[in-house]
Amino acid sequence: MQLSNFYTIKNDSIIGANGTEFIFKGLWNNELDIKGTEGIDYCWIEEAQAISKKSLDTLIPTIRNENSEIIFTYNPTNEDDPVHSQFNKVERADTLKIECNCSDNPFFPEVLRQEMLYDKATDLDKYFHIWEGKCLKHSAAQVFYGKWAIENFETPSDVMFYFGADWGFSKDPSTLIRCWIKDKRLYIDYEFYGVGIEIDKLPEYFRQIPDSIKFPITADSARPETISYIRRNGFPLIKSSIKGKGSVEDGIEFLKGFEKIIIHPGCKHTIDEFRLYSFKVDKMTGNITNKLEDKDNHMIDGLRYALEDLMRHNIGGIGKVVGW
Repeated sequence: MQLSNFYTIKNDSIIGANGTEFIFKGLWNNELDIKGTEGIDYCWIEEAQAISKKSLDTLIPTIRNENSEIIFTYNPTNEDDPVHSQFNKVERADTLKIECNCSDNPFFPEVLRQEMLYDKATDLDKYFHIWEGKCLKHSAAQVFYGKWAIENFETPSDVMFYFGADWGFSKDPSTLIRCWIKDKRLYIDYEFYGVGIEIDKLPEYFRQIPDSIKFPITADSARPETISYIRRNGFPLIKSSIKGKGSVEDGIEFLKGFEKIIIHPGCKHTIDEFRLYSFKVDKMTGNITNKLEDKDNHMIDGLRYALEDLMRHNIGGIGKVVGW
């Protein structure tokens, strides 16, 4: 930047003619040296996913100048990495989150684009971690591992649509999902996902999903008053799901019976859930159980409801559903 006359570069620092000083320190097993650092206005931590909680607890009180800032840049590895869990997974008024991936890079080279597309087609775990900045997941624990893919597709005009809705509780979202079936493949092409949506606003959002008025919607039976309201406000075909013992597990197995579940790239929340929905892992042994985690499943619950009638009438296996 032609500033060599303004700065003096030393072994471990850069000094500006105006008194500015850039210093460089490692964090690993260096807490005492970090604790003795004073007068820092800006602290930039690269590869911040590797910082230990001990280092973080030492660093933060050290950066105490008025209006000082700490900048963490990192590609997440694990959900419980200290920086990720303390600053990204929670909402803090003093924190600005910026997600920046290869899609934001105007100079992204074609050779890397081809590598990205290859990973997307062959290894979704690798694709999401390297190219989308998502945490690594225990592949074997993922409920739908190897059963789903992200693809652009055109929806035929003559298919039968299935709709399913799930209702938000507290911080949970209200959702609506649209899907259709062809050649033993399940296609998901539209979704609605909203947190904190008042009940009187739901019909407006539901209408944004094409054909949602024309076809039945099977909705979570836990909120009959919501179903009644939606029915009275333009959705006469909405009905309650029929739940029962083992209905969640049965629904998941039914979904896994498709040769492939294809999700349109526009259904971002559905993609996130298919990536994150997992079986519980024993924290003591690391063994994967057959118990489902009750999280990251709001779009998936809606998908189960959407196909509930098909599943209940599927006598003799998934390949014998009428109309496939």
